[in-house]
Amino acid sequence: MSDTPSPLTIMLVDDHFVVRSGLVASLELEDDLQVVAEADRGEDAVELYRQHHPRVVMMDLQLPGLSGIEATERLREIDPDARVLIFSTFARDDEVQAALDAGALGYLQKSAGRDELITALRTVAEGESFLPAGLSERLAGLQLGPSITSREREILVLIAQGRANKEIAAELGIAEDTVKRHISNILQKFDVNDRAQATAEAIRRGIVKLGE
Repeated sequence: MSDTPSPLTIMLVDDHFVVRSGLVASLELEDDLQVVAEADRGEDAVELYRQHHPRVVMMDLQLPGLSGIEATERLREIDPDARVLIFSTFARDDEVQAALDAGALGYLQKSAGRDELITALRTVAEGESFLPAGLSERLAGLQLGPSITSREREILVLIAQGRANKEIAAELGIAEDTVKRHISNILQKFDVNDRAQATAEAIRRGIVKLGE
C-alpha cells in the first residue's frame, strides 16, 4: 500500500483561457496540487463539479451566464460541503459579502502572490475560511443588513438607469412579475418605500455606482 497522500484536487472557473493556463502551470508545481477540471461558465462549473467532486473550487466572480455568486449557490445546493475560494480581479466589499453569504469559504484577489494563493487553497481545502488581512474588519464594518443578491444588484443598476419594470424584464429575460418580486425584496432589505429611495441607498452602500 502506498503512503503517498491523495492530491488536493482543484477546479478552476474563469472565462479567460490564459488565466486558467497560467494557474494550472503554477499550481501543479506543487506535488500535492492537481487541477482536475476547468470551466469558463458558471453553468459548466456545476456540471463538472458533479463529475469530478474537486476538493476546492477556485471561482471568478465575473462569468458569462451564471455569475460566480450564483454558481457558488448552485454548488452548495448540490453539495453543502462544497469548498469555494473566490479568486477575482476586483470585487466590491458587498460582492465579497454576497459570495460568502452564498457559501464561499474565502476570497483572494488575482493580484495576490503565489504563496498567499497556495495558503488560501490549503486553508479552504480544510474547510476553514480565508480572507486577506483587513478585509474581515471592513466587512464587519459594513453593517449592510440582509445581503443583496447578484440578480437584485442587476435590477438596482437598471432602476438607477431609469428603466421601467417591463424594460428590466426584457433586459434580463425574466417575467415582469419576477422583477416586481425582486424590487419588493429590495425595498424590504433596504427598509425604504420606493425605487428612488432604493437607488439612493444602493449608491450610499456602494452597491451601485453612478454612471454604471
